Amino acid sequence: MIISTAETVAGHRIVKTIGLVRGNTIRARHIGRDIKALGRNIVGGEISEYTKLLAEAREQALDRMVEEATGLGANAIITTRFATSMVASGAAELLAFGTAVIVEPES
Repeated sequence: MIISTAETVAGHRIVKTIGLVRGNTIRARHIGRDIKALGRNIVGGEISEYTKLLAEAREQALDRMVEEATGLGANAIITTRFATSMVASGAAELLAFGTAVIVEPES
């Protein structure tokens, strides 16, 4: 599966647009990570516990988006974007979305 943030895929032409595909996940903070993060907040530096949490959430959302596109017969996703929103105190949604298409190599 080709995933692109652009409207095209270099060296390919879009032969069919299938439509919107998305994948999401909702993650809640963990008290253990929060305690470690509080320490980092005091001394400064990257809060690696949250960095890892968000990286995992992005990958899961992407995987779910690809799964939906594959099920629809797509071989590429263009105009891929991410969005986040607060669902509840301490929980956030991460959404990946794009346009599922079928591409062929240019002759």
